Amino acid sequence: MINRDRILAEFLELVQVDSVSGQERAIADLLAARLQELGLEVEEDRAGAETGGEAGNLIATLPARGPERPLLLVAHMDTVEPGRGIKPVVENGIVRSAGNTILGGDDKAGIAAILEVLRVIVEQELAHGGLEVVFTIGEEVGLIGAKHLDTGRLRSSMGYVLDSSGPAGTIVVQAPTQDKIEAVIHGRAAHAGINPEDGINAIAVAAHAVSRMQLGRIDEETTANIGVISGGKATNIVPAYCRLEGETRSLDGGKCRAQTAAMVEVLEKTAAQFHARVEITTTTLYPEFKLDESHPAVMLAKKAAERLGLVPQLIKTGGGSDANILNSRGITCVNLGIAMQKVHTTEEFIRVEDLATNARYLLEIIRMMTA
Repeated sequence: MINRDRILAEFLELVQVDSVSGQERAIADLLAARLQELGLEVEEDRAGAETGGEAGNLIATLPARGPERPLLLVAHMDTVEPGRGIKPVVENGIVRSAGNTILGGDDKAGIAAILEVLRVIVEQELAHGGLEVVFTIGEEVGLIGAKHLDTGRLRSSMGYVLDSSGPAGTIVVQAPTQDKIEAVIHGRAAHAGINPEDGINAIAVAAHAVSRMQLGRIDEETTANIGVISGGKATNIVPAYCRLEGETRSLDGGKCRAQTAAMVEVLEKTAAQFHARVEITTTTLYPEFKLDESHPAVMLAKKAAERLGLVPQLIKTGGGSDANILNSRGITCVNLGIAMQKVHTTEEFIRVEDLATNARYLLEIIRMMTA
């Protein structure tokens, strides 16, 4: 039923529409038109207006053909940089970018799978319990669209997010919480050549603090990183200012908070030791989730994979997705692998066959839910 050539053509079209985070207007308009052509009722919410973006989340519904049992399908519209002017290349059954941009399979491979499944359902007049489709904005910059989505307008109690690495049959049942750490160290300026001893080097204070932190892999569930450091004005000035940005993640919320607290303590003690001052802000970006393997959403995904001859793999992941937010709002959502590889790099690629398999897998989930 799945048309391999059609899903490839649509995927190639989608990735050539620029849609970096905050600038999703063009892709939102295209997708709204496609969904309406398929007979779905489409609305756009105010998530963009509320967050300074060009477009909001798209929320579309396809009325049930048979007993009602609504199911939510989710993918995100935005991509990371460098994501402008993407030129996809198809060679030997593999789709990649020309090499100077990402490809955008994260998450347009997920969008393509959902659109293809909707086409097959409408064309073949297949039975289903009602489908709700949400295409979100700003996923790559903190799950912004999902956070501003009014889930009260959705009727589904469970669903599937198509936004994980791993082949079709990969079923994410556990994902971490993440804290963002932002710190500004205030030292004291002085001339670097005449009276450096009168200054307090904020960059040096930051360096001492970072060297005292436990970073990287903390344990099997927890990671920590300082990823951005900036400061100073000129080489002949002892820098009075330094900014650090970092994060902690853990499958265990308590461990994440403890790691964040430990890093904050190091910053505070180091600043005090060097008579500097530090301002620190910590923000929990999203909560963790863990799904029981016996939950219907997990069991359905597993059985559908087996029916297609795929190997179901229930995994934990170190990355967040819209599933984190939706699970925290009471809609049980599994994140499915869609075989995107080397995402967020200019070496990103996906196999043409995987594009089709993703759609076949999602269609089988819907068919089995209706059976």
